[in-house]
Amino acid sequence: MATDILKTINSSEELRSLSDSQLLQLAKELREFIIKIVATKEGHLGASLGVVELTIALHYVFNTPKDLLIWDVGHQAYGHKILTGRQSVFETNRQLYGISGFPRREESEFDAFGVGHSSTSISAALGMAIASQLKGDFKKQHIAIIGDASIASGMAFEGLNHAGVTTANLLVILNDNAIGIDPSVGALKQYLTNVKKGTQKQDNIFEALNFDYSGPIDGHNLPLLISELERLKTVKGPKFLHVITKKGKGLKQAEDNQITYHAPGKFDAITGELVPKTNYNQPPKYQDVFGFTMVELARKNTNIIGITPAMPTGSSLKYMMEEIPDRAFDVGIAEQHAVTLAAGMATQGLIPFCNIYSTFLQRAYDQVIHDVALQKLPVIFCLDRAGLVGQDGATHHGNFDMAFLRCIPNLIIFAPRNEIELRNMMYTSQLGNLKQPIVIRYPRGRGVTLNWKQPFKEIEIGKGIQLKKGTKIAVLSIGSMSKNCTEAIDSISVNQSISHYDMRFVKPLDEKLLHEICKTYKTIITVEDGTIKGGFGSAILEFASYNNYKNTFKLLGISDEFIEHGTTEELQQQCHLDSYSISKFISDCLNQ
Repeated sequence: MATDILKTINSSEELRSLSDSQLLQLAKELREFIIKIVATKEGHLGASLGVVELTIALHYVFNTPKDLLIWDVGHQAYGHKILTGRQSVFETNRQLYGISGFPRREESEFDAFGVGHSSTSISAALGMAIASQLKGDFKKQHIAIIGDASIASGMAFEGLNHAGVTTANLLVILNDNAIGIDPSVGALKQYLTNVKKGTQKQDNIFEALNFDYSGPIDGHNLPLLISELERLKTVKGPKFLHVITKKGKGLKQAEDNQITYHAPGKFDAITGELVPKTNYNQPPKYQDVFGFTMVELARKNTNIIGITPAMPTGSSLKYMMEEIPDRAFDVGIAEQHAVTLAAGMATQGLIPFCNIYSTFLQRAYDQVIHDVALQKLPVIFCLDRAGLVGQDGATHHGNFDMAFLRCIPNLIIFAPRNEIELRNMMYTSQLGNLKQPIVIRYPRGRGVTLNWKQPFKEIEIGKGIQLKKGTKIAVLSIGSMSKNCTEAIDSISVNQSISHYDMRFVKPLDEKLLHEICKTYKTIITVEDGTIKGGFGSAILEFASYNNYKNTFKLLGISDEFIEHGTTEELQQQCHLDSYSISKFISDCLNQ
């Protein structure tokens, strides 16, 4: 693999010295480099392969880092990172203590804005462009690169709506490949398809919003991209460039199977074939248990509806979408809409399961309060990726949900310790007895139970259970932390001194059980995979304070900081939430 030109490029200034033929060779080498590294280190592949030419053109035409590039989400920014001084450390991408998988301001002056969630680029770039105007700098360029899935989000429309009535020096580039992680959905997708095919009869929506529109153009034609970007540099006010690309460009398997090769894991860099995973005789992933259970329940209960904002594959709602498509909805990158859509359905007697990644529910906080909880509507929120999620890092960890949801009145919060509990609570929630909303939060990855598909059992709301009886210390765990706590307790030689309780509900707490615990044990340890500030442990302390208990309380959880990327196992060790750290903590308490 020839990498002679790429090896010489450590900044955009060096890139701008290349000839036309060298730029074409650089595109080839950059694509090969991304494939080679991601094949062994894993990460987001297809999106970055699709924008190789666009990335080179942007850094060639614009005076980066003074001119500001804002990448939406950042899945597609690998080429950008490699060309801006991080080529030598790119193999550490998403690894513990390595570089981030997303643009990050602390990492490089070329990363103008930190991202990880979608649809922020236009608002951020407009803010920067207005700031430049106010400072009297009318030459600085501000470029937002956004995908066709992300631009359908409400926040992107808000940014476009504002930008269209300004004279800001803003260029929005639509990277149109008809797919996000899953295929793009909605009326805007159809509009863009019609534009590409030349069949769109209505006025151009972006011109109607006062943007100077150009395109669509071939996003893999490097000379054409450079020529058009050079022209747009001279155009005043808000501009819009529509670019057509192919996700996974340059690797046949990634082009043909764009969903799988969004983040394919390890694969053969030459053939593109996936490296087989040794998942034999292992428990299924929590999200698959959710997906299979949705189908099982929905077959019997025709009022059940499934809703997800653009994550049918990741959340496994795809199984219901395949088998019962008229009752399963992918609403696109629109978490606010997903929540209020569910609320509307609930008013009409339907049973909506609103399936959202924990970190993305943050974007619909007002809707949870105003549209659901305030009206006591029985929406069932299934929060996937709760707790530490691994190599996507700080933007994707679901460690705030218990804290930001616990303060909302009328809301039940349940965290299953295993897949059987997840199924049973899903079953319980749709029986027709629910008179208020419920959150069921569960982690990313595999569970703990091979024999998970057991007959359903109804769960009593607000009821915790004792898993082990001891004499001296009580360990109170929530959710999947039960497994680590059980392993920790089993490893302690004097474990007859330790009681273990799975509290199951963060809200309402099992106060009857807590009174028994506080009256029986001097030392009480809480363990959670969420932030300690305002989380499960805080709820236990509030109960103790209100009831004037003077026990010694010890809280284990995630400290008041953003946790970076690494494998989930590495991050649990870092946060002292692995079984060894918990065991040591309990042992120290026993010896005090």
